[in-house]
Amino acid sequence: MNVGFLGLGRMGAPMAANLLKAGHDLFVHDVSEDAVAALVHQGAEAAGHAATLGRQCEVVFTSLPTPQIVREATLGPDGIFTRGQPRVFCDLSTSGPQLAQEISAALTPKGVACFDAPVSGGIKGAQDATISIMVGGPEAEYHSTLEPLLKAIGKPTHMGEAPGAGQTMKLVNNLLGAVAIGVTAEGMAFGIKRGLDPAKMIEVLNQSTGINSATRDKWPRSVLPRTFDFGFAAALSLKDTKLLLDEAEAAGVPLPLGEIVADYLARTLEREGADADFTAIAKVVEEAAGLDPEREG
Repeated sequence: MNVGFLGLGRMGAPMAANLLKAGHDLFVHDVSEDAVAALVHQGAEAAGHAATLGRQCEVVFTSLPTPQIVREATLGPDGIFTRGQPRVFCDLSTSGPQLAQEISAALTPKGVACFDAPVSGGIKGAQDATISIMVGGPEAEYHSTLEPLLKAIGKPTHMGEAPGAGQTMKLVNNLLGAVAIGVTAEGMAFGIKRGLDPAKMIEVLNQSTGINSATRDKWPRSVLPRTFDFGFAAALSLKDTKLLLDEAEAAGVPLPLGEIVADYLARTLEREGADADFTAIAKVVEEAAGLDPEREG
């Protein structure tokens, strides 16, 4: 079974590499020739065009940065389905429930099993094949075809057959993860302002009820050493948070904490520039608290 992979960015490249390691015949494409060359060096075959993936492969994965790019790659005039039709399509991007429903409505009547399967766990998780994969789509095809492939990439969980089930779960996860960064930044700024040692604070939080994903990994790896290089761009985090807020508004669910996080991320980009890591939220909060965000420790 030939497998196609479109999108070889910081997450897509290691996921595609893990499919190769599992022994799958892989066709790849990306706008970056260097990214394609790196996967070809590992044993993949360059497709040359998104449409070639649809013609050559039974299963095609996408890992792309924005919903609009996902839409163009699938439903656009030069996309995967222009010259052929994979039996299974799986979007690993965070592109939202509404787009997942749109793609499924367009492709399911043509006999394509459509899945939305966004991931969580960062670049290291993608490299180590430990990322969480939240899957929405037809259960029978999931178990027979998709699940074995996803297990080469990470840890999949089937969230339901409704298109967008995986994307909805990812938005819930994103909300909790982003709020954890914001509230941890606030708590840490308060403690530091009152003279507490930040490293000791994190040590205590990680053995207390205040533990969360930010205290467990983001502060020890990126904020305490002041490197702010955890590996997820603030711009992408803001994109995901805005997507969450749009979907929540459509569902009639107010998310005031999500609004606060979106504001923090926007201010982080204003302060640190377009390439800022999302852990740099800590600098915005510290500066507001009268601390020096450029200090070394």
